[in-house]
Amino acid sequence: MKIPATLKGVHANADSLTLQWADGRTSQFAAIWLRDNQSEQRDAHSGQRLVDIADFPPAPKIRAASLHEGAVQVHWEHEAHTATFDAGWLAAQADTPFEHVPMQPWIGGALDASHDFAWLTLAQAGESAADRSRWLSRLLTNGIAFLSEVPATDDAILEAMSLVGRVAETNYGLVFDVRSAAQPENLAFSDLGLGLHTDNPYREPVPGFQALHMLIASPDGGENLFADGLALAARLRHDDPDAFARLTGTAVPFRYQSKDADLYAERPLIQLSCDGAVTGVHYNNRSIAPLRLSLDDTQAFYGAYRKFALLLRDPAFQLKFRLRSGDLVLFDNQRILHGRTPFSSAKHPRHLRGCYLTRDSVYSESALLRRHFNAVPSA
Repeated sequence: MKIPATLKGVHANADSLTLQWADGRTSQFAAIWLRDNQSEQRDAHSGQRLVDIADFPPAPKIRAASLHEGAVQVHWEHEAHTATFDAGWLAAQADTPFEHVPMQPWIGGALDASHDFAWLTLAQAGESAADRSRWLSRLLTNGIAFLSEVPATDDAILEAMSLVGRVAETNYGLVFDVRSAAQPENLAFSDLGLGLHTDNPYREPVPGFQALHMLIASPDGGENLFADGLALAARLRHDDPDAFARLTGTAVPFRYQSKDADLYAERPLIQLSCDGAVTGVHYNNRSIAPLRLSLDDTQAFYGAYRKFALLLRDPAFQLKFRLRSGDLVLFDNQRILHGRTPFSSAKHPRHLRGCYLTRDSVYSESALLRRHFNAVPSA
């Protein structure tokens, strides 16, 4: 709920400003923060700051503050100018974090892809910005969403993803084909089943979102598997905090080599934010390079690694679903693990087209749509 932008009182001392709102709440702002966020110091068109912190005093002091026509005016010691702050803007800074759609881990087993996640036809996504906005919000919340009735043609995946974000080109090109090859450079291009994993942890940056469009579905085998890395990490943190700490604190080397690519990066299997929240999972047993750790650290890491790997095999955490021809799944590649059951391409051909989308472009598209429809208040 937004704080009403109606001010009841303004109180200032040299180092801070205290605002009392009509609903009884109070907000405090440091003088240095106010000095850094003056609207007068921002470009009127772009909103970008025109000054650097080194351009003003190291410890600005407030001489006086007052309320005038819905705005707070701050007068500085030893400075001629007066700063004006809109009360509504200050209310938003006090109460509202940066706009985002919260991620919610999958809770409970026996999830049904057809009913528990967002679906749209491609036509609906293109014709209704409101429907697309809701679909994208659920994608960001759940980490996965589906489109149906996407034509089984080579270019359809790029046409569909133009509604969602920006496709990132890799050594595979803008798109890649997932089908069996005689001598595959990547096991994804074989008939083998693939355990749950995230794609390309050896890249900088790791692909943000992945789209897979089923062109030819196999009626026997080749079912798609998905799991929520947030839920898996939360279970490990609850069951074995030491193993969780080991996987969040160990830099794991990932490597991929082919005739036209040599890629290497290091990152933990479980990634945390500054405040300790899980923000990503990077798990790909096929591409972990040999670790170079001490004997004790190696043994401790493998113990934690095995516990997490066993969780991935627990059916209670898995979503199994057979994509039909014309179905497209889009998922957060830094959160959702995916895999498949084995199949026989000699009996039944199976063909998907895939692509990667930059993470920021998907979040940006969702934010722009929410801003348009005022689904989430903007600061």
